[in-house]
Amino acid sequence: MERGYGSVYLPYALAQKYPTADREWIWQYIFPSYTLSQDPRSGATRRHHLHESTIQKALKQAVQQSGVPKRVSCHTFRHSFATHLLQNGYDIRTVQELLGHKDVRTTMIYTHVLARGGRGVRSPLDD
Repeated sequence: MERGYGSVYLPYALAQKYPTADREWIWQYIFPSYTLSQDPRSGATRRHHLHESTIQKALKQAVQQSGVPKRVSCHTFRHSFATHLLQNGYDIRTVQELLGHKDVRTTMIYTHVLARGGRGVRSPLDD
């Protein structure tokens, strides 16, 4: 509860449609804010998520400290996640769903790294 689990602020329409959703695990914040704020509707004290710029700044600092010469962003992790799934044999539709793409053509962007030709096909006997 102290770090944020318990009840989260949901936009009004969501709170109306799903009155108990603010306590469900799926809505809890993975990265809760360090500070508390007041709910504008109820006046209750709540913890929100970290602002995206806070995560971006922390990542930028970590990349600088690590000495990685390439440009890295939060989107780099998303791209890497999708690429690794495809490289490990997950089907394009599963990756599409995980990334939240409406059109599979958007997900197909990640297949550029899979230009392996016949050598990319693995037989169950290879294991």
